[in-house]
Amino acid sequence: MSDDGHVDGNALAGDLREIFAVDVTAAVGRCSGCGHRGPVASLRVYRDAPGVVARCPRCEEVVLRLVRGPGRAWLDLRGAVSLEIPLPS
Repeated sequence: MSDDGHVDGNALAGDLREIFAVDVTAAVGRCSGCGHRGPVASLRVYRDAPGVVARCPRCEEVVLRLVRGPGRAWLDLRGAVSLEIPLPS
C-alpha cells in the first residue's frame, strides 16, 4: 500500500474476473450522449470497420468499440456512462 492509501490496479483482478465472466449483453448501459438506458444487446452494431462499433439506438452516438488482434483485444467504453451488470447469485 502506498503512503496515500491506494494500491495498484492489480487489486481489481478478482472483481473484474467475476464481472466479465458473465454475459455482458444482458448488462444495462447508459449512453453518455443522450442518457438512454438499455441492454447492451439493444445497441446497433456495425462490423464494417477494422473492429466492431456499437451505437446508441436512440441518438446514434458510439457507445462501444472493440478491436481484436492476435492474442488480445481493445475495448473502449467511453460512450457509456455506466454498465449495470447482473451477477449470478
